[in-house]
Amino acid sequence: MLPAWLRRLFGSRSENAAARYLRQQGLRILTRNYTCPLGELDLVALDDECIVFVEVRSTSSTDVEKTALSVDAAKQKRLTQLALHYLSRHKLLNQPARFDVLVLSWPKKQKSPRIIHYRQAFEAVGRGQIYS
Repeated sequence: MLPAWLRRLFGSRSENAAARYLRQQGLRILTRNYTCPLGELDLVALDDECIVFVEVRSTSSTDVEKTALSVDAAKQKRLTQLALHYLSRHKLLNQPARFDVLVLSWPKKQKSPRIIHYRQAFEAVGRGQIYS
């Protein structure tokens, strides 16, 4: 297990790379590390008129599938609650929205990551309605 400071550094590096990637794909980053009493959203972006809630996952391994699967049902439910909080707070409940997952693989001695983009990775879970 990595020390907490090293995990934060690795996470920040991955979120920076994810934000760059999304901008290159034509999305506009609205918020980074949105926090509220429910937790934290990594990135919130705008894709045309659609609000995109982006969960960033990173690994030093090449097993991106295992990393992507870490966004399990419990995590999806929490992300849905966070997204509803964000949309409500910013008076955007009538905007279309979706959840994307970005997995960044940083094999040793590689300067830039391999990025796998799971667009519309899952549907909203639990109470509330988010549509795309």
